[in-house]
Formats: sequence, C-alpha cells, structure tokens
Amino acid sequence: MREPWSRGELDRRAFLKGMAVMGGAVVAAGCSGGTMMQAGGLASAVPLRDRMGIGLYTVRDLTPTDYEGTLARLRQIGFKEVEPTGYETYSPQQFRAMLDRVGLTAPSTHASLVLGPNLQEQLTGYQIMGHRYARASGQPAPAPGAAPAAGQATRPAPTVDTWKRTATVYNQIGQAAKPYGIKVLIHNHTAEFGPIAGSNLRPIDVLLTETDPEVVVFELDIGWSSVAGQDALAMFRQHPGRFPLWHVKDVAGLGSMTPQQTMAERQRAAKMAIVGEGEINWKQIFDQARLAGLQHYFLEIEGEAVANGSLAAAQTSYTNLRRIIS
Repeated sequence: MREPWSRGELDRRAFLKGMAVMGGAVVAAGCSGGTMMQAGGLASAVPLRDRMGIGLYTVRDLTPTDYEGTLARLRQIGFKEVEPTGYETYSPQQFRAMLDRVGLTAPSTHASLVLGPNLQEQLTGYQIMGHRYARASGQPAPAPGAAPAAGQATRPAPTVDTWKRTATVYNQIGQAAKPYGIKVLIHNHTAEFGPIAGSNLRPIDVLLTETDPEVVVFELDIGWSSVAGQDALAMFRQHPGRFPLWHVKDVAGLGSMTPQQTMAERQRAAKMAIVGEGEINWKQIFDQARLAGLQHYFLEIEGEAVANGSLAAAQTSYTNLRRIIS
C-alpha cells in the first residue's frame, strides 16, 4: 500500500513548519526589544558558555542520598541550570525551594507528563518548580482497572500509524500544558532514526511532521543521534527552529562505524566520553545554535565517562566545553 505521504512530501511539510516557528521568533524579537537576535535565535543575551546546564541523570549515583548537596556542588562547578529525571520524595514546593537555596533553575524535566486524570496536578507541580519544557509519555494513562499491557516481546512492531497516534498524544498533552507555560519535549536515543517496518520513513520523520511546533519541541541528544549516523547540522538546516533543547553528550568510536552496521552494532561500538574528549565537533555545532533555535542545553555524561566519578566527569566536561565555545 502506498503511504499517504512520501519522504519528500514529509520533508517539505516539516520545513514549512520550521519556517513558521522561525517566523514567530522574528515577531517575538520585534515585540520584546530585540532580545532574540534573529529567527530561531537565543532568547537571552547571556553568552552560551555562561548558561551551561547539566542533566541530573549524570549524577544519579549521588542524588538519592544527598540531592541538595549534589546540586550545590554542581552550582560550585559553574552550572546554572539542571534537568531532573525525578524528585525523590520532595514536593514541588520543596524542590523549588531547594533549587532557590543553591542558586539553580530547572527549565526542563525528564520526569514524563502522562495524559490522564493526574495531568493537571502534574502540570501545576511542574509550573511551581519552574519547568518550561517537560518530557511526556506517548501513551495515555491506562483506564482504572484496565489489564496490564502485554509484554514488550508480544507487542507488534510500530507502524507509521502507531507513530502518528503517538504524535497525537504529544499534541494533546502539549495543548493541556500550554496554559501553564510548558511545552512538551521529545528526546531521542537511536531508535527514532531507524526505519519503520514496511516504510521508508523513520519515527523522527513522523514526529517532526505530525507534532504541533507551538506546543511540542525536540530535545536533540547529539550523542545518540551521532551514534545513529545523523548529522546535527543537517537536521538544523532541514528543520530550523525545532531543536530548542540539546543534550550535549560526547562519544568516541564514531569514526570506526560504517553505514552497513545495524543500530545495535553501532551502539556496541560507541564509547561514552567526557565532553570535549570524544569525536563530536562541538564548536561547529554550537556555531549553529540560532539555526536550531537553541534555548537550553544540558551536558549528560554516562557509561565509561563517569568511571572516575560523576562529579569529576561533570567538572572536566564543564571546563572543556567552556573552552570550546568561548
């Protein structure tokens, strides 16, 4: 069966959406005294190197036993923003007070919003904590009393329609979040760049085309997208303004990968690295921050790169990246 739109038509639609986002940025700049320097540009005059954030996944070995102490040490390193993955037992009010005490903000979170009866409560809490972007589940919450979902091994392979339904859920959550000043973020690993069974499309293609850029944005994990063989600069050119958040994750072993390798083989060949000590050209990527629409970026260090301690990895990565983008 022929797909309702081809890859070329999908790219055209995605480009038009990106141009609409960038056009809105131009209007915003004119109305706000020029704080945004150009279409899709940064919303702050503070230099990029002075706005560095870190994903708290990096220090997940420390936060369960000393959350506030860990935040304080990250602030001492020089980080200004953090992206939590969870809140332990803290209420939104307690978590916000802790951020305020150590002098950090959390504009984004990876604790997922879920379409269901508790969504408004989640959004209220996220607003209190200062989140403006939040990851979301692409599946609605199960109905009360519903049977557990079937195991992963028994689920049918996702189709284009499956991914379109997922995009619809993201849009619904995004519309619900809009009054709270929050946008849904979609974060990638490598699977989003693999082919959809029976199609010449990939999940990332469908999500970029089918989500509403007014309420849904993309947080490009540059490390994992590089492992998947993607060129971040080409993505920025093709979808201008659609990537206002980044995960800055460095990787070694990219040069040894070949187009013939499967995603699983590429992942096995990848070695997580301290930021600035892998093979990703961060200077080149940050030079295109405005084209991407960058608003916030978070270092995320994992795997082999934290073998000598997560805080030590964070410190070295912070120092390296400041030097690279200064």
